[in-house]
Amino acid sequence: MSDDRESLSADSSTPSLQPSEAGVDHPVLDEDYALNPSFVRSVIDALEQGDGEKARRLLLPLHAADLADLLGLVSGSERRQLIRLLGNTLDPDVLTELDADVRDDVLKQLEHSVIAAAVQAMESDDAVHLVEDMPHEERKSVLEQVPQIDRAAVEQALSYGEESAGRLMQREVMTVPPFWTVGQVIDHMRETEGLPDQFFEIYVVDESFHPIGSIPISRLMQAQRMVPISELMDTEIHLIRAALDQEQLAYLFNQYHLLSAAVVNEDQRLVGMVTIDDIVDVIKEEDTEDMLALGGVKDEGLSDGVLTTTKRRFSWLLINLATAILASIVIAFFDATLERFVALAILMPIVASMGGNAGTQTLTVAIRAMAMRDLTPSNAMRIIVREVLVGGLNGILFALVMGLIGGLWFQSAIIGAVLAGAMLINLLCAGAAGILVPLGIQRFGSDPALASPVFVTTVTDLIGFAVFLSLGALALG
Repeated sequence: MSDDRESLSADSSTPSLQPSEAGVDHPVLDEDYALNPSFVRSVIDALEQGDGEKARRLLLPLHAADLADLLGLVSGSERRQLIRLLGNTLDPDVLTELDADVRDDVLKQLEHSVIAAAVQAMESDDAVHLVEDMPHEERKSVLEQVPQIDRAAVEQALSYGEESAGRLMQREVMTVPPFWTVGQVIDHMRETEGLPDQFFEIYVVDESFHPIGSIPISRLMQAQRMVPISELMDTEIHLIRAALDQEQLAYLFNQYHLLSAAVVNEDQRLVGMVTIDDIVDVIKEEDTEDMLALGGVKDEGLSDGVLTTTKRRFSWLLINLATAILASIVIAFFDATLERFVALAILMPIVASMGGNAGTQTLTVAIRAMAMRDLTPSNAMRIIVREVLVGGLNGILFALVMGLIGGLWFQSAIIGAVLAGAMLINLLCAGAAGILVPLGIQRFGSDPALASPVFVTTVTDLIGFAVFLSLGALALG
């Protein structure tokens, strides 16, 4: 796609730790390369004072990524003011750096003609990322204002499934035939428009556009001009199916230390490439998704409104309420025992809490290992045994500690023994649940990061309460 665009900054290639040229005596970034709070405050103050020109001058030195961070830090009304101030000078690169929820809000403030100009200026993969979540009619209106060749590239990418290599790839690829020489390739790169802004490999294709090899740029530049490409190319290349899920794609890049990879269609024809910068975004996205899923707040962002956030959290809290009621029902079976022995009521939360924490530790390790393909059916049994043994060993250690504490606290060896026994059993079960629950959920085709926490917590609570109160009823009854 075209590179013609009006940049917000004369030189935004590197972040600045120096004071702004707009009359502010503090640096734009702090020592951790995050936006300086004082700088952010200066921008907000300029907006509140109605000094749009000062606010605009403050933004001029910002790198696109830093401006994107700023748009995410300010409130919705302040963000809309900044977008109006920037107008057509907004660097398209800023749009690609925004978090999804902030980007949606920014796009609503921009004219379709401005978005269309940004699409034309971007690489095809960034253009797809920009418009893919727009409502159909709005996206259609934007693409109608994009030149046919660029529009076709975006529409073809959108035809692939979400979170697939085809949706993620860029169509701009440097290709050459095997019979060219190094000199011909270099001359071609210098004379041809529309090449990718950045690429690490040149792909060698046959007459049917099937990739047959690749050449790293570094190797090409070290070779003599008359050397044939066929003598330099690597014939063993990683070909990525366009339908491949982006999580699997990220795994391949990590596993084989790839900088880029060719994407092919069903006929094995080259249709694009994926580069490491895209994979970094995928890894960040997938890690964030798993982390939020473990807390039951999947797809939530800091820019979401109160009602939206409440709605998203309510269903998860409702499920947790149901499991809490289930645990209370178990406790209710032992109401007579609790009335007679108050010590059991006092100590009961300790058993459940320790089991829940132990289960969460195992679950976190398991989810991470599954995401990194370190936990597979081939080693699952060994890991299960390990986690059960870890749970059992910790159970023994904490049984001794809490048994002694409980016995001394209530001057009763029986209570200490009951507490120790319940602690051992619950931590043993917690270790098993923390690994078996996510494996079982994955086996049934669901997301273990999203569904596992509530099940593990339920198991540890129910077992902890039931075992502790049962032992207490038998021993003290």
